[in-house]
Amino acid sequence: MSSVSPDKRRKMESALSQLKKFTVVVADTGDFNAIDEYKPQDATTNPSLILAAAKMPEYQNLLDQAIKYGIAKGGTEEEQVANTMDKLFVSFGLEILKKVPGRVSTEVDARLSFDKDTMVTKALKLISLYEEAGINKDRVLIKLSSTWEGIQAGKELEEKHGVHCNMTLLFSFAQAVACAEAKVTLISPFVGRILDWHKENTDRKSFEPHEDPGVLSVTKIFNYYKKFGYSTVVMGASFRNTGEVKALAGCDLLTISPGLLAELSEDHSAITAMLSVDKAKACDLEKIHLDEKAFRWQHNEDRMAVEKLSDGIRKFAADAVKLETMIKQMFPSIMYLYLKKTLLH
Repeated sequence: MSSVSPDKRRKMESALSQLKKFTVVVADTGDFNAIDEYKPQDATTNPSLILAAAKMPEYQNLLDQAIKYGIAKGGTEEEQVANTMDKLFVSFGLEILKKVPGRVSTEVDARLSFDKDTMVTKALKLISLYEEAGINKDRVLIKLSSTWEGIQAGKELEEKHGVHCNMTLLFSFAQAVACAEAKVTLISPFVGRILDWHKENTDRKSFEPHEDPGVLSVTKIFNYYKKFGYSTVVMGASFRNTGEVKALAGCDLLTISPGLLAELSEDHSAITAMLSVDKAKACDLEKIHLDEKAFRWQHNEDRMAVEKLSDGIRKFAADAVKLETMIKQMFPSIMYLYLKKTLLH
């Protein structure tokens, strides 16, 4: 019986298959077909991804059902739209959970990014919708913007309600430290958006993966967390190319778009773990503590992070508004069908 040598077997394996040995791979999409194809452990969504998916004909039924739910809940148009949005986000999450063995991330409206209490209330509402559908909260990560208020909302949700949080729009080391001290479950530092900023605001227009500023940022955060034994895990996000992904092999999790997952599945080059606990333990980082004043100052000192956090909140908020507009335009026709069905019964 012939055997395949380890070297040849490795060459036959895709980069994606090799990556999964070092890192939990998460699909960064609202498209169920992509999840079926690449078989990630988890999946994550955001308003922009849901907006894109909601425009696809194959997901029209989810949108219709969410609108019917919103109408049935009653109240003002604003309340009906809000209930529809919550239901739509959870409906996508429920479909995703049928296809992944792990967890789905569902995002709290970015327009609440500076309102801790309302973020907590919205998060609990989303969790209740999942639980009504028979999904345990352990299979859901609530995504919150990594503002000071968002981080404190995450702390409260974890401590008081046992709700796991995924802190998104994270660009600065200060944000990462505050999240670790809040003992949130997971952070999503944005690799590609950091690279974008440096290309736009410095003389450098290209970077090798090992010197990519987004890769360096995530590496520093990973090393800090592992050196000092924080429970919060790191999920690199927002990749622009597969070089960035490979340079972070060994990170706890990486959330990757379908396009880059496709590239990695066709790539048969060797992948090695670039990040590890042993390397982290040997790094020369010093432990720091950040209260609110220190957090705001250190984050403010990082121009890139300040600009990208604000920009990210604005963009997610804008896509939420677009989604609401789409829902409002559909309200009359769905309302007609709903009332007709109600009267017939």
